Amino acid sequence: MDLIFKALSDPNRRKILDLLRKKDMSVSELQSHFNFTQASLSHHLDILKRAQLLTVERQGQFMIYSLNLSVFESVVKFLFNFFKE
Repeated sequence: MDLIFKALSDPNRRKILDLLRKKDMSVSELQSHFNFTQASLSHHLDILKRAQLLTVERQGQFMIYSLNLSVFESVVKFLFNFFKE
């Protein structure tokens, strides 16, 4: 859970998640929404992947990123139980 909260603490990573909420995207599609380097984007994507918030699938020469909804369900359950007590 610590990795998830660390990943969610950065506004750029939250923006990545918001973009992927709308549709699955490649790195180049994501890059068009940011003013930082591809290396910085890769760093953010790596943190999100290590927190298991993203899944990645190769489609030809592209890596397509999408949300891992099962992890989001776990976070919602955790938060619900946390605030319920």
